[in-house]
Amino acid sequence: MKKGWIIALALLLIGAAGAYIWYSRLKSNAAAENGPYDNTLKPRIELSRFDITDISDDAITMNMYMLIDNPLPVGFKAHQLDYTVYIANTPVIADSYKKPIEVKSGDSTVVMMPVKMLNKKLVRVLKTLEEKGIDSTTYKVRSSFVLDVPIVGEKTFAATMERRLPTVYIPKIKIDDIDLGKFGLKRMDVAAKVSITNKNKFPINFTDTRYTVMIDGKQIADGYQPEPVVIKAQATTPVVFPVTSKPGKTLSVLPKMLFDKKDTPYLVNFSCKIADKSDNPMFKNSKMMATVRGTLDDLKKLK
Repeated sequence: MKKGWIIALALLLIGAAGAYIWYSRLKSNAAAENGPYDNTLKPRIELSRFDITDISDDAITMNMYMLIDNPLPVGFKAHQLDYTVYIANTPVIADSYKKPIEVKSGDSTVVMMPVKMLNKKLVRVLKTLEEKGIDSTTYKVRSSFVLDVPIVGEKTFAATMERRLPTVYIPKIKIDDIDLGKFGLKRMDVAAKVSITNKNKFPINFTDTRYTVMIDGKQIADGYQPEPVVIKAQATTPVVFPVTSKPGKTLSVLPKMLFDKKDTPYLVNFSCKIADKSDNPMFKNSKMMATVRGTLDDLKKLK
């Protein structure tokens, strides 16, 4: 019996020594490659891109794609990922991804996390950068997650990803006029006159643009602009989006439109795809939705 214990102990020691040598080699390889793991074998997390999905008056909703790489000799599971996003060292997003994440040994996965960024925080940061004339800034993501690693058990990992990228401004849409044209028996011509401000140093293309016009809670028109609309760099571009509506949709709100502009609200919904010629990853293949609201009294004129 004693001899059996000695043999088992010897095998255990040999196995431990082999695992240590194997781990050391992987660690050395990571260091030789200027290891993205800080010369250690630990999971790596990296921000791939943002996809903007909605821009409203108070917040920007987007999908944040995070690449999680696992160089460990075993797979792992994480039940939650906590993260904070910084722009110019100012936190603009702090949230948690609470869905299970599982990555096999030597593999990687991309996790899509829906996040919401309050416009007040972003506007303050961008305004400071603009006043200082800073055209590029640091984007940083700090994350931590508890991994359930076989044999080892639970272990907390923290990672920080930092990149120097051009300062990116979200295009701002402003409604100048809602121009009602001539009435017809079956249709009425409507034009939404819009100003789109682009503070970026590169032009942006709006494509596949769809929009609806609502007055006093009633949708009076909608439209579709499939051709690209070029929004000039560091400029405000005027755009006219034509739509056609049946007159019956506007007759019920016509008195308010003509005589009660101050208390008659309007709402215009836009959705489009945005891109730029330089393939900026912050805008690449992104979708944008914007809601612009006010009262008819805010408009320059109403025909």
